[in-house]
Amino acid sequence: MNTQSTTWLMEETFIGWDVGGAHLKAAQIEMDGRISGVWLEPCPLWRGLDYLYQAIDRIVTNILASEPHSLQHAITMTGEMADLFETRHAGVHALVTILCERLGSDRVLFYAGGQGWLNASLAYQRTEQVASANWHATAHLVSTCVSDAILIDIGSTTTDLIPIRDGRVASKSNSDSDRLSAGELVYTGVARTPVMAMANEAPVAGRFTPLMSEHFATSSDIYRVLGLLPVKADLHDSADGGAKTPEASRTRLARMVGRDARELPDKAWIELASWFADAQMTQIVRSLRQVLSREVLAPSAPLVIAGAGGFLGPRLAAWMERPVINFSQILGANNIQDLVDWCAPAVAVGLLLTAHGMHPTVRAPVDMLCG
Repeated sequence: MNTQSTTWLMEETFIGWDVGGAHLKAAQIEMDGRISGVWLEPCPLWRGLDYLYQAIDRIVTNILASEPHSLQHAITMTGEMADLFETRHAGVHALVTILCERLGSDRVLFYAGGQGWLNASLAYQRTEQVASANWHATAHLVSTCVSDAILIDIGSTTTDLIPIRDGRVASKSNSDSDRLSAGELVYTGVARTPVMAMANEAPVAGRFTPLMSEHFATSSDIYRVLGLLPVKADLHDSADGGAKTPEASRTRLARMVGRDARELPDKAWIELASWFADAQMTQIVRSLRQVLSREVLAPSAPLVIAGAGGFLGPRLAAWMERPVINFSQILGANNIQDLVDWCAPAVAVGLLLTAHGMHPTVRAPVDMLCG
């Protein structure tokens, strides 16, 4: 652990943070590894830093209501990619500064993947290691619980596909660019992905119809029409700013093929939504096959599913003919399963710092945190 001069007293509570471009996630971890709280807040960073300040304050208010003593914070991020920032380097600097302001510079450590933990001073210097390392935190924790697996974190915006082999993270990627090329990062998710990014055409009323290249509908509309989308998986405005109902989603999907929803029966739009869901699954499976062509795993190696799109796990496992288990299940966190799965990187960094805390009395082996 590379923390240089950071010194902490023994504490009983750790907070893991995952600062994304669309959401802020946090998890409260007790010294014994128990997950005692998880929070998910919308945080549209592309609209300005005030949204991050507000989201942090909402979560901190909830934490301090039950934990008035000082806390230790473990932080990972992907929000530096938001187009609010001129460069990723500038984004990391801005996020480190804000988190230090809000949480206390002597109370935070930043996760840097294989480089371990960095204090604020080092995080400013090593922005490439801090940037977009949240996937590694989740995979690192999974690798301590399952020796061979594929971690699949299907979020609102992206999908991570990370191989675990012999109890280690079997990825050689060092950046988002590397991960995109390696098939380990797929820019598709269950809420915010524009439908026009899923296909060029779709079957409607017996004919393939080219899609409108407009932001008329998103993946949330697909899964809402199919009755699969959890409410908290879609915390941002719809594509047209309209209602989040099956009827409104059918209207938005119909626009993608140049129609009004009233032109066809509801079952036609359900069929169209199913076709788009298949197209997204095909995209994920294609990248998963690419990853497995490099890291060949036994058929018994499971898919470990996390993210707001966890409801796709059983179907994906059936396509791949592999067993499936949720991230929350390997931690034994069945009491708050959904939030633990949706906020997996925040839970992971919190647990990792709990296991590798600065004080000797909190140096529990990581595998003690597995369920």
